Amino acid sequence: MTSTTRVVVLGAGYAGVHAANRLTQREDVTVTLINPYPVFIERIRLHQLAAGTGGAEVTLRDVLAPAVRLRIDTATTINAPDRTLTLASGETMPYDYLVYAVGSTSATLDVPGAADYAYPIASLDEAQRLRAALEATGPTAPVVVVGGGPTGIETATELAEAGRAVTLVCGRELGPSLHRKGRAHVARELTRLGVTVISGTSATVQTAARDAVVLSDGRKLPSAVTIWTAGFAVPGLARRSNLSTDNLGRLLTDETLTSIDDPRIIAAGDAAAPSGVPYRMSCQAAGPLGAHAADTVLRRRTGAEPEEFSLRFVGQCLSLGRSAGIIQLARAGDEAIALHIGGRAGARLKEYVCRATIDQLRKEATTPGSRRWVGDGSRAAQLAAASGAPSGPRRTINR
Repeated sequence: MTSTTRVVVLGAGYAGVHAANRLTQREDVTVTLINPYPVFIERIRLHQLAAGTGGAEVTLRDVLAPAVRLRIDTATTINAPDRTLTLASGETMPYDYLVYAVGSTSATLDVPGAADYAYPIASLDEAQRLRAALEATGPTAPVVVVGGGPTGIETATELAEAGRAVTLVCGRELGPSLHRKGRAHVARELTRLGVTVISGTSATVQTAARDAVVLSDGRKLPSAVTIWTAGFAVPGLARRSNLSTDNLGRLLTDETLTSIDDPRIIAAGDAAAPSGVPYRMSCQAAGPLGAHAADTVLRRRTGAEPEEFSLRFVGQCLSLGRSAGIIQLARAGDEAIALHIGGRAGARLKEYVCRATIDQLRKEATTPGSRRWVGDGSRAAQLAAASGAPSGPRRTINR
């Protein structure tokens, strides 16, 4: 009689749902997905939810394979030696393999006043809280968005297109992950929408108050609602459970996504740090990481050697309101290049990407094992650069 392997997946984001669905390829594997909400949260649409221009929730069962057991709960401790989880409900849940896909959260707001007066936007609760705050203020009340990365840019443009008076405080540079030509395009769109952009060495927030933020050069910016998009963190579950993590708290793994502490724990998504060199936090990486985590589990349970993960980024996409967007293309290694697609074409492509991420989850639910992605031979060079060691050739794997 064939024994059943119990796999528990922590977190129902882009990585966790992909992993859970893909694991259902095998009838002798039971899959339990633990998540605090009964909904899948489209992180890439939270700025729309906050601005009131769209939703960001999909019923989880709509994107899950029927064989996945959904448990609404939260893990508080991983007891690796015993292969059990302690849940917030008080229950102890055993596992044979654990997929750690707990995602990311807002960074700790350590700027004086920020924790009291600023609104993060990295979770469903935060986006809903921000939306309520915006609805409670007049449409002409000043809004300050802190952070010049993708989330800050998307939030600022979404609100400005809706008629809000927005100031975007970028820090040193607007859109640092963009090519200079893509950055210039975004700057023009921000100007078109009437967003005031503050960047440079003095464009950092020193303090936040109920009705203003103060910059490091002493400038005081009126703000009825301050939105904080600068930085992300990860849940502290791995660290609390005495598992090895990087400085941010991401679970340290090898290149197969297996924990360096325990071969029964595999990580994926924003909370994973393969070789201490994590992939960019994005749904573009999370989906393939989740699928590969499932493949690693399925190979390990049979005694087969798991493959190393490899992913070629193609770029990144940002919405600039509902009527414009930018698709910033990239070369191997996720390095932005001069080529980008903007305007209405960029907006249409961005919307296509958002819809496609949900379609991919549903396809993996109905046809587990169907997700494919293109590998990237530059990973060895990235690891060597991080360690200071020379790199050798590395093959590209198409999955």
